[in-house]
Amino acid sequence: MERLQKVMAQAGVASRRKSEELILAGKVKVNGVTVTELGTKVSSKDQVEVEGVQLAKEQSIYYLLYKPRGVISTANDEKGRKTVVDFFPEVEERIYPVGRLDYDTSGIIIMTNDGEFSYLMTHPKFEIKKTYVAKVKGIPRREDLKKLEKGIELEDGLTAPARVKTVSVDKKSKMAIIEITIHEGRNRQVRRMFDAIGCPVDSLKRETFGNLTTRGLNAGEARPLTIHEIKQLRVLAETGKIG
Repeated sequence: MERLQKVMAQAGVASRRKSEELILAGKVKVNGVTVTELGTKVSSKDQVEVEGVQLAKEQSIYYLLYKPRGVISTANDEKGRKTVVDFFPEVEERIYPVGRLDYDTSGIIIMTNDGEFSYLMTHPKFEIKKTYVAKVKGIPRREDLKKLEKGIELEDGLTAPARVKTVSVDKKSKMAIIEITIHEGRNRQVRRMFDAIGCPVDSLKRETFGNLTTRGLNAGEARPLTIHEIKQLRVLAETGKIG
């Protein structure tokens, strides 16, 4: 027996939190009866309906995609632009990105149909660390990098502490390459952090996501995650340590 919201999330209906909202709103039925209790547990024999549609549990799948620049991190785009889902024409299951990467940002993004896993990877309380490499205009002063490390005030609040390292500096072109590791996932967060210290981002790549890297992949290529990698990410979210 599993909690109803967990079963919904694992079936790819939505994240666990969104699934809870659907239950509380009276949009979920179990064996024909509307259920509004979050503690409700169901088995594989129970028939679950969400907004009138019977839940069919798909096999959970997980991919790592090296997203190129100029690609939208959504399942579809009303403007007809290329999306991350377009890189998986052979996948029959309904998959979606775990979190987002900006249109102009390249690097790691996970694709899955497992809502529970997506929740573990994206909720700030699990503190899954992501490392970005930013090429910025201007050469940040040490005191500016300290601000990023301690947390900097943005329009949507103070950022969590970050790990920051200067990779290289080009005094002639007045540009620098900075590595920054964060665990939050606010909209365009890294770009806004560098804007706040007066060093706008020229290009940005997400190099790591938890224990994952883009090693062995070119932009636009993808591969399935191994069972071991999936387990490591789950353990990392639940304990803060690589399993």
